[in-house]
Amino acid sequence: MSGVHACVGLGGNVGEVARTLAAALHALDRLPDTRLLRASRFYRTPAWGRRDQPDFLNGAAVLETGLAAQALLDALLAIERDFGRARGDGEGERWGPRTLDLDLLLYGDAVIDIPGLRVPHPHLHERAFALLPLAEIAPAAVIPGHGPVAEALAALDASGIEAIP
Repeated sequence: MSGVHACVGLGGNVGEVARTLAAALHALDRLPDTRLLRASRFYRTPAWGRRDQPDFLNGAAVLETGLAAQALLDALLAIERDFGRARGDGEGERWGPRTLDLDLLLYGDAVIDIPGLRVPHPHLHERAFALLPLAEIAPAAVIPGHGPVAEALAALDASGIEAIP
């Protein structure tokens, strides 16, 4: 297969999260014209945005995919729904508890800004909980407009984020 390398962030804080994230990785590897190249360990991270909720587990994956960016995003959203995620439009839902969150962080070196799809993820460079797992598996990946993942992570405070053995 020859395709684009896409980076996906995984997270959740409701239910058996480690099991859900592992199953989501398996689901990513089963997407059409897609294979899972690498997956990070999982990291326990303090809740971000809304702090009145349980800690999250976060991870990252690098995929090789022949899917177009919009098709890949649609597939990620379908996987979320399969795991019981119902996305809402409100800020409380955006940063609230969830069974599974799959974010398209990078799609090769593409910069896409259309309704419903922004790549690179618009806040990737300022979120240690997303960068730390991504740096484990793709430290040299470039965030268009911001530089390599490892450099973006070095500029942030990652205290409080712990790898899960």
